Order: sequence, then structure tokens, then C-alpha cells
Amino acid sequence: MSSKLNEEQLKQIIAEVGEMSRRQETELDREQIQEILRELNLPPELLDEAIIQLRRRQALAHQRRKDRFVLGGIAIALVVAIGTTFWFTQRHNSAIANIQVQRDRITLAGDDGGGLNRVARQNNPELFYRVTLADAPVGERLNLTCNWIDPNGQTVKQNRYQTQTITTSIWNTHCRYNLGTGAKTGTWQVQMFLGDRLLGEEKFTVE
Repeated sequence: MSSKLNEEQLKQIIAEVGEMSRRQETELDREQIQEILRELNLPPELLDEAIIQLRRRQALAHQRRKDRFVLGGIAIALVVAIGTTFWFTQRHNSAIANIQVQRDRITLAGDDGGGLNRVARQNNPELFYRVTLADAPVGERLNLTCNWIDPNGQTVKQNRYQTQTITTSIWNTHCRYNLGTGAKTGTWQVQMFLGDRLLGEEKFTVE
């Protein structure tokens, strides 16, 4: 190892030696400490126990600082986690609130693109309530409910289902009900809900 030093290294060594010298001047050896204890009328034989207690307190203080540092890190992580969860929740709620019905209609199983206003119960038809959603949240699945309500205002059928994972903001979905030949005649209604929110509703006449 080369013993040559440049000017900057020499300055650093001089500063380090000076600091070590100052520390040595301020440090007391065992005999000096015992002498001080005698001058203070304190039993020097308790010096070892006092040193042990001092080191214990120093170790405890160090551990407390370490614990505070760890707890601080945990607290920061919790704040970040809560903030992230809140942000995703707000984003989800905002996306749900933006969903609108672009088009809805009543059809039979064979869909010709049109809608029905009147249905003959003698044909025992299976009715479809077809809904086209706008601003659907891509990447999510929606839990939807349909209520089929007879002319007396009674919900005779309720569909509960979950959509497939939405892949486009314009999304088609539907629910269905087998009307049956015993269905009451008059004006019926079907409603689609997203949670407690009414998305769409249609009326039709059963003859």
C-alpha cells in the first residue's frame, strides 16, 4: 500500500487525529472516575453496576429510537395504502356514476333489432329486456338486477346477475322472463338496477 498522500488527504488525516485527541482528552479512565466518586463521597465499588445500568439505558434508548423509526415506516405505509384504496374507490365510484343507458327495448328471443310494445300471453313468450350501456367501465364486471312488475305493481320475477368483464365502453346486456299463459293482462314494467340506482325501465302491454 502506498504511503504517499496528497494535500487533501493530509488535511483529512490531520482533522481526524485532532478529533481523536479531543475525544481522548474528554474521556476518563477507571481510576479517574473512582477518584471523582470518592471526592463526591460516593462508593467507588458501585462503578461497575453503574456502568452496566448506563449501558442498559443507552441500549434501551437506541431500541426506542429504532422502534419509532419502524413504527414511522409502518404508519407511512398505512397512509399510502389507505390513500391508494381511497383513490381506487373514488375512481370506481366515479366510473359507476358515469354509466348511462344508450338504448333499451323489449324483444323476444329472436332479436330483429326492434322493440315490442305489446305481447300476446297465449304464445307463452320468453321476453328479453335488452339494454345498451354507454360509458361502461372497461375491465370491470357489473352486478345488475331486473324487476318484472305486473299490472298490480307486484314484482313477479327478479333477475340478479353479473356481466362478463366489460371490454368496451358501449356494452350490451340483457335480462329475461318467461311470461307464461297465465300472466295478468295490462301494462307491465321492467326495471334494471345497478345497486340501488335505476339504470333504465320499459313498459309493455300484455294481451
